[in-house]
Amino acid sequence: MTAQHLQDTTTLYNGVNMPWFGLGVFKVEEGPELVNAVRTAIQHGYRSVDTAAIYGNEEGVGQGIREGLEAAGIKREDLFVTSKVWNADLGYESTMKAYEESLRKLGLEYLDLYLIHWPVEGKYIEAWKALETLYKEGRVKAIGVSNFQIHHLERLMKETEIKPMVNQVEYHPRLTQKELQSYCQANGIQLEAWSPLMQGQLLDQEELRNIADKHHKSIAQIILRWDMQNGVVTIPKSTKEHRIAENAAIFDFELSVEEMQRIDSLNQDHRVGPDPDNFDF
Repeated sequence: MTAQHLQDTTTLYNGVNMPWFGLGVFKVEEGPELVNAVRTAIQHGYRSVDTAAIYGNEEGVGQGIREGLEAAGIKREDLFVTSKVWNADLGYESTMKAYEESLRKLGLEYLDLYLIHWPVEGKYIEAWKALETLYKEGRVKAIGVSNFQIHHLERLMKETEIKPMVNQVEYHPRLTQKELQSYCQANGIQLEAWSPLMQGQLLDQEELRNIADKHHKSIAQIILRWDMQNGVVTIPKSTKEHRIAENAAIFDFELSVEEMQRIDSLNQDHRVGPDPDNFDF
């Protein structure tokens, strides 16, 4: 089912509802701009915020959440908050500590989703066991991974008890990840997109421009709508109010099957981020 509204959710295999659409805060530094972006997004109806320990901005995100909840007159449980454990903290005890630290910085009592940020060889299995413990203790609503390829997922599922609920990966029209998406779908793992707009590199692409003009939408809106119709959760980053509002205005039109195929055909297996099979951090 394609999301019809900004607050529509997908149900993860454990029964937890996750909004299809949210705000990402990668590379947004601590400070008023960050706090304002999170608060503004919540006021505009966003119900999902995604951060990570390595972004170094969990305190500002937490403040933005508190201000946003108050401004929108909603409760903490109406919001879906994600963070991620960084590579240096992967390991059973260190991951448990990292979770506590993220909660402390965010000023929250629990997370809705906690992810392993990268599949560091020799470390991610132990880290996953810590996530399993947190999940079993009811301290996090859902657990998942980020940047995992099929072989990482296969190994994880073979050596641990609980399969990931989410896999957040680089995903955009130049990197459509069809094989990975099919695998995740077959295994009940929800795919989520980071860098859905390819860090702005697609915003003057001719094919996308033609489709956008036809629908009287921006190229960004066309790409984000394509995500939704592909059943991929997405978290575009923006700090400007007009963009935060514009990004979410994608529920009043639909791309045709032919338009979806035209966007799919832009795939070049091209990454703007690191390769999950070849990174050194």
